[in-house]
Amino acid sequence: MGLIDNLLSPNAMDDFLKTVFLPLALMVIMFGMGMTLTPADFKRVIFAPRAKFTGLANQLLLLPLVAFALARLFRLPGELAVGLMLVAACPGGPTSNVISHLARGDTALSVTLTAISSVITVFTIPLIMDLSMGHFMGAGEAIALPFGKTVVQLMMVTVLPIGGGMLMRRYRTALSRRLSRPVNIASVVFLALVILLAVLKEEDLAGQFAEAGLAALALNALTLALGFGTAALLRLPLRQRVTISIEGGIQNGTLALAIALGILDSARIAVPAVVYSLLMFGSGGLMILAFGRRPPAPAAEPVAEPV
Repeated sequence: MGLIDNLLSPNAMDDFLKTVFLPLALMVIMFGMGMTLTPADFKRVIFAPRAKFTGLANQLLLLPLVAFALARLFRLPGELAVGLMLVAACPGGPTSNVISHLARGDTALSVTLTAISSVITVFTIPLIMDLSMGHFMGAGEAIALPFGKTVVQLMMVTVLPIGGGMLMRRYRTALSRRLSRPVNIASVVFLALVILLAVLKEEDLAGQFAEAGLAALALNALTLALGFGTAALLRLPLRQRVTISIEGGIQNGTLALAIALGILDSARIAVPAVVYSLLMFGSGGLMILAFGRRPPAPAAEPVAEPV
């Protein structure tokens, strides 16, 4: 019984969540996304750059700036402010691809933005987190985040699974198609379990939600609006406006939780990611209701496979 008690102890469950379940969940999700990609998705940035650069600018520049302003505006405690910055620093995830598809957005654009931002943020996340902890937590409270080690860890759980998924699609196309649906279902289940476990792990979720909820909601709403607005200013088609909006407002909550709990070892920094992940499903549903009832794109217009 002693062994079973040790395995079921809070510390053992916490270690399992951080060292096994979170990385595994993230790798499954990223592998599933990789199975929807081809090298042509990355080449689209070269041949049709306007929509892609607009989406990436929103994702990589506007999001962290908005999060920084909101953290100051709402006067978030240091760790919660860092957690909000972490959410903003993360790329979009497979969830954004699904929501974009259901909202009649440009699915190919969504997948392309998610894939490219997932690669770029491997290098930008450590930089943004280091600056955020130095600013919001101070030298005495900041958590050490080795740049090189963090980049390697992020590559292991994001870039490599994406590459593996792409290789599976390239060389085992039939198998990839058969696995696509179960892997996508597993991704959704994993995401739900990650959020549930993070919620159960937090002793005072109501209090933390009260502290970080408004800031997370504002980040979600503002980035959705900014994405749509910047795309509209550039007179991009409605489908691309919808996608750029969703890619800016729907972040990879699983990655944020994996970094907060697995690398930074801080449940408090993870709170904004938990709150944001819950809120983004609501805003994603509203986007689907608002735009998903439109007629599908004409057959002549290329649309990528849904994730």
